[in-house]
This record gives sequence, structure tokens and C-alpha cells, in this order.
Amino acid sequence: MIFKWKDNFSIGIEEIDRQHKRLFEIGGEIYNLATLKDGQDHYDEIIALLNSLKDYTVYHFGFEESLMEKYNYDDIDKHKQQHDKFIEKLVEIEAQDIDARQKKVILDILDFIVNWISSHILGTDFKYKGIVR
Repeated sequence: MIFKWKDNFSIGIEEIDRQHKRLFEIGGEIYNLATLKDGQDHYDEIIALLNSLKDYTVYHFGFEESLMEKYNYDDIDKHKQQHDKFIEKLVEIEAQDIDARQKKVILDILDFIVNWISSHILGTDFKYKGIVR
């Protein structure tokens, strides 16, 4: 499975790791929908997953940023910019004609979340490991 949590993904902050695991779960749901080959209309599921991803990341980013502020993390502004770009990308996806382009949209979301996990969660977030507690 593409979204399988591994211990080496851990930031070492229990709540952040729990939240990252939830993002992996949402990623898994996106993957499952993207790989369906049933020829059915999945507009409602795509919208639900997109909303779930957006709502949960807004919550997660707020939590993460509050910890960074608490510990005066040096790169907080750069980190916040990446969070803002993530939300902007989801809003951009929402603005598309999702109903007419369901397969392309869900594949775009899948590609986006895979890249986000590998570059941000497993890259940028690791920079505050040990600094933010």
C-alpha cells in the first residue's frame, strides 16, 4: 500500500505523529478511489475526500504552527508559507470542473498528496524534529 505508516516517519511528537497518520489514512482513501476501475460516478466521494483533506490539514497546520510559535522555531514563516500553498492548491483543485473530469482530478489529488508527504512531512517537518516538543 502506498500510504503505509512506518516508524521512521515519526517526528517524535505523539500528537503530530497521530495527525500525520490521519493524513496517511486520507491519502489511502484517495488512492483507493483513484485506482477504482468501476466506471461509476464518484463525484460525491471526490468532493468528500477533498473537503476532508482540506479540513484536516487546516486543523493540523494550526496545531503544528502553534507548537512552532511556542518553541520560537526559526523557520516558522517558511513553514507557514508551505502550509498556505497546500491550502491554495486544494482551493485551486476545487475550482475545477470536477464532475466532468473526475478521474483526472482524483489522480491530480493523489499525485499532490504523495508529493506533499514525501517532500513536506518526511522532509520539511523533520527539520523541527528535536526542536519543537
